[in-house]
Amino acid sequence: MNTQEANAKMVTRLLFRLLPVQVLLAAVGAVNGIVSSFFASNYVGIDAMSAVGLYAPINMMITAISTILVGGSVILCGKYLGQNQQEKTQNVFSLDLMATTLIGIAFIILFIVFAVFDLTGFITRDAAVRPLFNRYLLGQAIGVIPLMFGNSFASFLSLENMKRRTLVATVAYIIVNVLLNFLFVKMLHMEAFGLALASSLGLWVFFGIQAAYFLSGRSHLRFSRRGLAWGESRDIVRIGLPGAASYMYQTARGLIVNWLLEIFVGSVGVSAFAAANNLMAIFWSLPTGMLAVSRILISVSVGEEDRQTLTDVMRVMFRRFLPLMGAICVLIIACAIPLTRIFFQDPAEPVYLMTAWGFRILPLCMPFSIICMHFTCYGQASDKQGLVHLLALLDGVVCVAGFTALLIPGTGMNSVYIANVLNGVVTTLVIIGYAWLKKKRFPRDMDDLMVIPDDFGAEKAARLDLSIRSMEDVVSVAERIQQFCIERGVDKRRAYLAGLSMEEMAGNIVDHGFRKDNKSHSVDVRVVHKDDDIILRIKDDCVPFDPGERQKIADEQDLSKNIGIRMVFKMARDVQYQSILGLNVLTIRV
Repeated sequence: MNTQEANAKMVTRLLFRLLPVQVLLAAVGAVNGIVSSFFASNYVGIDAMSAVGLYAPINMMITAISTILVGGSVILCGKYLGQNQQEKTQNVFSLDLMATTLIGIAFIILFIVFAVFDLTGFITRDAAVRPLFNRYLLGQAIGVIPLMFGNSFASFLSLENMKRRTLVATVAYIIVNVLLNFLFVKMLHMEAFGLALASSLGLWVFFGIQAAYFLSGRSHLRFSRRGLAWGESRDIVRIGLPGAASYMYQTARGLIVNWLLEIFVGSVGVSAFAAANNLMAIFWSLPTGMLAVSRILISVSVGEEDRQTLTDVMRVMFRRFLPLMGAICVLIIACAIPLTRIFFQDPAEPVYLMTAWGFRILPLCMPFSIICMHFTCYGQASDKQGLVHLLALLDGVVCVAGFTALLIPGTGMNSVYIANVLNGVVTTLVIIGYAWLKKKRFPRDMDDLMVIPDDFGAEKAARLDLSIRSMEDVVSVAERIQQFCIERGVDKRRAYLAGLSMEEMAGNIVDHGFRKDNKSHSVDVRVVHKDDDIILRIKDDCVPFDPGERQKIADEQDLSKNIGIRMVFKMARDVQYQSILGLNVLTIRV
């Protein structure tokens, strides 16, 4: 197996190891919608279902603002981790939490004022639906803060490699949400307010389980109000805004689509779209989870200027994520009728057939969206703001709202579903067209499609990428590193020290890390000659191991222990260790 294949395999394993937790996290909001829709349609009525559907754009607005903070903060933290700037990483974490608190309080006040004083006429004028919507809005106000904090903590827990805690929080939320809906809606007949209250209280459980880790003192990321560099809040917003712009546009899109449905189809159309959309959200958690794991690795790769890993993430998206999503789409389409019967049982009702067609058409847009979401994330991290804003505008509002307005007079309800598919086709063509325009040729490989600058990372002649899978590889790699350094004009002593440092550290990983479990492992080695420095970076997916800590606790009187690690720390100009997404990353400067 060559170096490129070994790195790609490591990236694939990492992404799929992180994927289940991120999918479950993304499913939190979907479960809220599905449970609310189920209890609304079965125990309250179609008008309550309309209230749930009308709230969707508002929820999208909260998601948009949360995404600005989460997306900008995680990408910025990923870059700082890639550059080993710990103080800046902590500052970004603290800024994110403070901003989340202030914005959450503002939303709570707005929700209460609009609901209590009946200021929601711009959302719906239906006399039967509006009182239900006001009560639903009051219940949702209670869950705004845990929803926003939950999104932030989930991403930061991934950086801390604490994905199991997010898994526990997600499962707890689902259980609590279902039980409280049963109690409030079915047993106590609290109707729309009960639907929202159950979800909000469940979110507090979700948030509490996550927050406990950061309050325990065991987390690497810690909140601090002292010495905050507020100037970086601009960078958080600047980086996060383009990716979140899509959610803002989707808020406008939701309002426009609901308005068109009420005019051309009636409130029954809003109910059908809400049912199909809310259940589809559980399947949307898969591409959302895919993006979540890719986002962190993309940002770290940009920070490290690691071209290979950056392109490997996109290759995994095309070769693994898309086929998986395609299979899920076929399954959804085949189960359109059973899925419809979760909400509506009478085939003679117009809402029944409208919902069924949603399950038959909407899934077709999901593979296109995976491509759009990944390139939007990459554009954020690499400062391709023009592409990001264009995709956000097209995907968020222009295509769906535009195609719906164009088709709905003749096609009716199905126009909304068809518009989503056409939206995916257009955004994919825009990504290809952007690369064609920038490269002045049709993209021939992943570097072309991503429009990676030629000067990104060390030039090919100034870097050496190797892979180690056995102890035999360790010796040969050390010899190749020494030869590489000499060819680059480095003096023989430093070239020898570089090879020896790599041999000692990589040999320790193979000798100990490979034997900790029965899994297949590899060591990704990169050598860069930059500004007269020899930079050695060793990355592996074995159990966490910090050689700096081992060197500190070693018995100084027993010279037979950890002699290799001690020698490297004495020879090297600088040694830095990080644990990123479950990977050990060791950087040595000689």
